[in-house]
Amino acid sequence: MDHLTAMRVFVAVVDAQGFSAASRALFMPLQTVSRKIAELERHLGAQLLVRTTRKVTVTDSGQRYYEDVRRILEDIDDAERQVSGEYSSPKGRLAVTAPTLFGRLHVLPIVIDFMKIHRDIKIQLFLTNDVVDLVEHQVDLGIRIGALPNSSMIAVEVGAVRQIVCGSPRYLSQEGRPVDPGDLVGLDCVTYPRADQSVEWMFKRPSGRVRSFPVRSSLTLNSIEGHVRTALLDGGLVQLYAYQGASHIADGKLEIVLEDYEKDPLPVHLVYPQSGRIPQKLRVFVDFALPRLREHLDLVASQCSATRKARSRKAS
Repeated sequence: MDHLTAMRVFVAVVDAQGFSAASRALFMPLQTVSRKIAELERHLGAQLLVRTTRKVTVTDSGQRYYEDVRRILEDIDDAERQVSGEYSSPKGRLAVTAPTLFGRLHVLPIVIDFMKIHRDIKIQLFLTNDVVDLVEHQVDLGIRIGALPNSSMIAVEVGAVRQIVCGSPRYLSQEGRPVDPGDLVGLDCVTYPRADQSVEWMFKRPSGRVRSFPVRSSLTLNSIEGHVRTALLDGGLVQLYAYQGASHIADGKLEIVLEDYEKDPLPVHLVYPQSGRIPQKLRVFVDFALPRLREHLDLVASQCSATRKARSRKAS
């Protein structure tokens, strides 16, 4: 039996709270995961997990073994990084995760430029709108949009993004431009599918109070690209993060409405696990990516604010 592999599989099952989830996280067949756990339990002569049709429960012996094994695996990983030189020179695999569209628009170009300079670092870029557990999935760096929960992660703020409502000039000229969030019940809005039929968008009143307003959901789509495309085709109003529509706003194909009622911008952070020493591969990537991401977000902000200034000049 490969003890090290079996230990890693066991930790993955406990972290994922199930065999199927661990199988997906490890990219390992479910049958192999089950076999590794069975082999480990036979070797130890102890039951580590109690399996039912609905969940997996860790036994008392399994919990003690899990804590010891996790510490051992972390020590092994740390030793391997030291021997391979990750702490003394930038090399090795660097795993990064980011929201899907933000990653394609802003992170991928930075990664490509970074790879041209640091040939000894191999990048694995995971683009997903799910919040990835960095420790569980052995990801070095995550990019998060929104308020961060309290955690042991190191977080470096990159900037902020607005949540905006926009539509095409033709749609706004034909159907009318909303001047208050309450006007949205009379306009076509594109929303995401929900279990219930009520759809509300959040706005901030001039008093500072944030409250929800009902909207008329004329079309539901589970794709942000579909939302943007619908707005460009004069199909109604959409609620986006500013970066998702900035280029179309800059060239006049979309216009922002209800700017005075927007909630506070959402922070964008780089986050990575806290440890005694930061591998050089991570340090050089953060140093490289941080100013470029800030530049990208500054550009988004300028693209979205320029249209407001232009309309103000036109109105005066």
